[in-house]
Amino acid sequence: MHILIFYDVLFIYSNIVMMYKKFSFLFLFLMMFLWTHLFAQTEMSYQLPPPEVIELVDAPTTPSMSIGPHNNIVALFERPGLPALEDLAAEEMRLAGIRFDPHTNGPSHGWYNIGIQLMDIDGNNLRDVSGLPENPRIRSASWAPDGTKLAFLNTTEDGIELWVLDIRTAHASPVTGPVINDILGNSFNWLTNSQQLIYTAVLSDRGPAPERPRVATGPLVQESIGRRAAVRTFQDLLSDTYDEAIFDYYTTAQLHIADLDGNSEKIWGPAVIWSFQLSPDSRYIRITTLQKPYSYIVPFSRFAQRYDVIDIEGNHIRTVADIPLAEEMPRGFGSTREGPRRIAWRNDAPATLYWVEALDGGDPNTKAEYRDQLFFFDAPFQEQPVAGFKMNYRFSGIQWANDDFALVNEFWRPTRMAKMSSFHPADPAAGLTPIRERSTEDRYGDPGSLQTTVNAYGRSVLMFDENGRDLFLVGQGASPEGNRPFVDVYHFHTGETTRLWRSEAPYYERPIRIIDPNRRLIVTMRESIGDHPNYYLRDLGSDQITQITDFPEPFPQLRALQKEMIYYEREDGIPLSGELFLPPDFTPGMDDPLPTIFWAYPREFLTTDGAGQVTGSPYTYTRLGSTSIVMLVTQGYAVLNNAAFPIVAGETGEPNDTFVEQLVANADAGISTLVEMGVTDPNRVGVSGHSYGAFMTANLLTHSDIFAAGVARSGAYNRTLTPFGFQLEERTYWEAPEVYNGMSPFMHADKMDVPMLLIHGADDNNSGTFPMQSERYYDALRGHGATVKLVMLPHESHGYRARESVLHMHWEWIEWFNRYVRDL
Repeated sequence: MHILIFYDVLFIYSNIVMMYKKFSFLFLFLMMFLWTHLFAQTEMSYQLPPPEVIELVDAPTTPSMSIGPHNNIVALFERPGLPALEDLAAEEMRLAGIRFDPHTNGPSHGWYNIGIQLMDIDGNNLRDVSGLPENPRIRSASWAPDGTKLAFLNTTEDGIELWVLDIRTAHASPVTGPVINDILGNSFNWLTNSQQLIYTAVLSDRGPAPERPRVATGPLVQESIGRRAAVRTFQDLLSDTYDEAIFDYYTTAQLHIADLDGNSEKIWGPAVIWSFQLSPDSRYIRITTLQKPYSYIVPFSRFAQRYDVIDIEGNHIRTVADIPLAEEMPRGFGSTREGPRRIAWRNDAPATLYWVEALDGGDPNTKAEYRDQLFFFDAPFQEQPVAGFKMNYRFSGIQWANDDFALVNEFWRPTRMAKMSSFHPADPAAGLTPIRERSTEDRYGDPGSLQTTVNAYGRSVLMFDENGRDLFLVGQGASPEGNRPFVDVYHFHTGETTRLWRSEAPYYERPIRIIDPNRRLIVTMRESIGDHPNYYLRDLGSDQITQITDFPEPFPQLRALQKEMIYYEREDGIPLSGELFLPPDFTPGMDDPLPTIFWAYPREFLTTDGAGQVTGSPYTYTRLGSTSIVMLVTQGYAVLNNAAFPIVAGETGEPNDTFVEQLVANADAGISTLVEMGVTDPNRVGVSGHSYGAFMTANLLTHSDIFAAGVARSGAYNRTLTPFGFQLEERTYWEAPEVYNGMSPFMHADKMDVPMLLIHGADDNNSGTFPMQSERYYDALRGHGATVKLVMLPHESHGYRARESVLHMHWEWIEWFNRYVRDL
């Protein structure tokens, strides 16, 4: 339409220009008017949505809970509301794939707690913590091994402090001043004695930060000589030697040891310390440092690394591994770097390191019977490491118990297969005893996760019953009726399980922790459609339950909303489901059908069985995130939230070969079902999504005529800008150009004839969803005369956090859908 109007403008112009001298003022006014209305770009102030939406956005947050290691004390953390835009606008450094605050030497725009309370595990003796600073910003809480103290970080204007809370007195006090360096994370550890802590400190004499030279000293050159270095797109990378100097300046730290009275001394450094970990007996420290050369194409996690062991006095014991820069890694989700990786301490031994090494060169495309091998290295680290068992898949973690028993997990991404086996840590070369192997797509068959407890070192180990023969499983309990969490006893000698408990309708109740395996006591979080979540103490033996928290209801105004899990089928027979929300007084089949909004996120599957399994529960309380689409129900819409949008591999084995067709089939099935129910007016349906859901939204509007309008938040629309893979797509653009082009809404901008609203955080740091994706897509749609609007939210990243931004987003959402869906 815009193109036709543009040609009309040219016709008018050709007639007016001959009379320009006589009517020059009229000519200029007309041209300015037409230009402004054809290609409008305005800077507006933040807008507010209707009051009922503001009330939901500003609803009080529910405290988070942390149970002490001995299961007798609970810490409750008070969480703040949304931050102000001014907080997000604070200075921020973006280097080597991370973002940090140069004034605090910690992460920028982090989430904080603003208060702490303590209570006994049965809910009694609730007490406030004294001694906290004014306006605290608390995070990274860590219990001492003996459970008598809780350490945490407090962020101030000048830096980050380390604090300790004494559980007996409920009093908190600082251990350090604002000296903690937490830019790379993992900034403090407890010693096993619970009386001392190790932490990373800013160099006291580091001086002012380097200044960028006013004049370049030479060109920036990158060179590749015949070696493949195919990498996915990354944000915030280093770009020159000045960036390297700044990165070193802020990340260089020293290790200090401090007692609870604040007496501190340096034990090691300076170095760019990525992470460190104390041995369970606190005699040694494993330190990982970043080494040069750095890279301009990958984040710091793939820089060269050195693993050293020092003793608690800071004496160097041994260099365990030097890992080179990993710019050139094999392609594929099962790829990994060569050499030792995931070097850590055995949780059940005083001082034994273990790690894994690839046996296939780190290349998932290489045929190999074994992919990984485990190695062990005992203190005092004078001998050579001991080679352990080999694994068919990639190593994915260990759960320790003792010298006689531990469990190792493996996973292979191409087939989605997971394997668990047992082994004897005292004889790691003896091999593995398989326990189970399953597809991770089969949620119905998930046996759950084995539960852990804390040993004398304060480390996590497998939880046995009092006889040392049985373990415990806690699972989500996915089923055709929705999720029904459970607790099982696992008899590992026979492989059989015994069900102890399962969540029953009309409640959704999930275990938080088994606090006494012999008395069968567990802490759960329980909720229902009409009851907001609270914590409970459940006795599985007597089937008695005691409420231990009484949090205020966050959304009482939503009680009257109608909520229902609906189940329907795609044209090819794949079962689908979604959460349907309706206004309070609406009666399907009796009242006029409603304008309806879909919210979804596509997910890839290898099998139809996995794709058709139900997620979620029909018995959960309606708790909304600050950016939830469900708030549109207050404006008279029906909302199908979390609609299932599976993308299933067909004959080619690649889900994305029929991505667009399956998107449309998912949407068509949902709309048809809601129309048959009498809920939805088929001519007034909108669709929205975030990130990959935004990508879905653009494709649905481009390749179908079943939606009246759409809103896409923080998406990617041109897959040629992510040419070495995206989401779960492993093929490159050059291997499957027809797939990349066919899936890219940008390539089909000329087909868009449905109103589209694009919203994007101007500082999006998510890999693949650069803000340019929305900007260029908007230009393409505008150039082809589409009805389109682009909203860039200043200072926002991939998810939107500032209150001003969130409220404005809701205003845009509502205005767009009212104009192009509701009021049709």
